[in-house]
Amino acid sequence: MDRKSCVATLLRGTGLLLLLLIGLTTNAQKDANKPGQPVRVKQFNVDAGKPAISGYDPVSYFNASKPVKGKSSNALNVAGITYWFASPASLESFRKDPARYEPQYGGWCAYAMGNDGSKVEVDPETFRILDGKLYLFYNSFFNNTLKDWNENENELKQKAEKNWTKFN
Repeated sequence: MDRKSCVATLLRGTGLLLLLLIGLTTNAQKDANKPGQPVRVKQFNVDAGKPAISGYDPVSYFNASKPVKGKSSNALNVAGITYWFASPASLESFRKDPARYEPQYGGWCAYAMGNDGSKVEVDPETFRILDGKLYLFYNSFFNNTLKDWNENENELKQKAEKNWTKFN
């Protein structure tokens, strides 16, 4: 192989390597643009392989004024979190603006997040819409945290916002 051929081969190899590096960088940037997917999945109130909000349709809280169970046939995964919807129309509404419908604090109890920053399971049928956002609460026979939240909503909401940032 003469010197000219060696240089041409070297340049081709360098060019291919450069293209490969550009491609890897571009893919890394695309992944970085996903809104904290690994952190999000880890911090949201979901069990592996199960839908968020125990399968309730997040849009129903706003449109039906009460939670309605979704169907697995109307599922949508948003940045690692799967939601079920009662209808294709609900799914499309959510797809257009997920931030509008997703529960606050990753679907954990808003009262607990504001009270002491803890992640506490919720009863999907115990909720409040406040300033166009969905807040979920723990509710058992002896303890409905929505009542406690309502007694001191402004302070608890401020604390919950601050506490939630620790998880992101």
